[in-house]
Amino acid sequence: MLMRRPEPGGHSITLDMVGLLREWGNDVDIIDLDTATDLTAVRPDHDLYVLRSVTEGTLSHAGILDALGATIVNSYPVTRVCCDKVLVTRLLQLADVPVPETFVAQRPGQLEPLLDDGPIVVKPQGGSRGRGVKVVWDADELLDLAAPDGPVLAQRYHERQGRDRKLYCIGGQLFGVKRVWPARTYAEKLGEPFTVSAELRDIADHTAAAIGTDLFGLDVVISGGRPYVVDVNPFPGFKGVPDAALRLADYIHATASATVAPADTGLKEVVS
Repeated sequence: MLMRRPEPGGHSITLDMVGLLREWGNDVDIIDLDTATDLTAVRPDHDLYVLRSVTEGTLSHAGILDALGATIVNSYPVTRVCCDKVLVTRLLQLADVPVPETFVAQRPGQLEPLLDDGPIVVKPQGGSRGRGVKVVWDADELLDLAAPDGPVLAQRYHERQGRDRKLYCIGGQLFGVKRVWPARTYAEKLGEPFTVSAELRDIADHTAAAIGTDLFGLDVVISGGRPYVVDVNPFPGFKGVPDAALRLADYIHATASATVAPADTGLKEVVS
């Protein structure tokens, strides 16, 4: 498991998943990259790697493993695509997934003319967990934005109707959770399950085809009666999904089993 170790005292779906995988006879290592790593030691010693925590460090680690032929969930190319908000948004557009009107700029100041048509949401190209996301209403606010390391994404702001919708896909099974944003308590993060409509299921199916995986999360805003996808996560927390740890463990166990040669008698190690 390529991941950050959860804070002590909190509830972790990931650790519950690891526990189940071990109960089922898998050897599971947690690689947290908290210490210096000898690059020559980075090699595919496991049957499967799970890229659970996506940071520049874990992505680089996964990139090396990918180049050496490792099997990774989600794969390095898929995760890279999802982490590039500019690229993944364009792929969603091409797949007819509804996203807000979107622009890209090298500097925040270049976005000023867009404000003539109303507020915009500005995001860093590689941001995650809402970091660096800001709703901008007038040009003066653009001056307050930190200088970006790369391009910035601007999307037309759509006022939310009710709570955000989280769509979680695990091996083709789709789950919906309504959640307030930003969620501050654990109960708010769990949200409330809802029945996924045919329209939202169609959006999830198109997204899966566009990014090349059946394990992901979508953030959906409902505005004016229409859904808009505003973020894609290659391995979300799956909070609020019934029996999430069991479903994830089953998915990963099946994927690991498929990577083992028929002559093998069992799995070696599963890494997330």
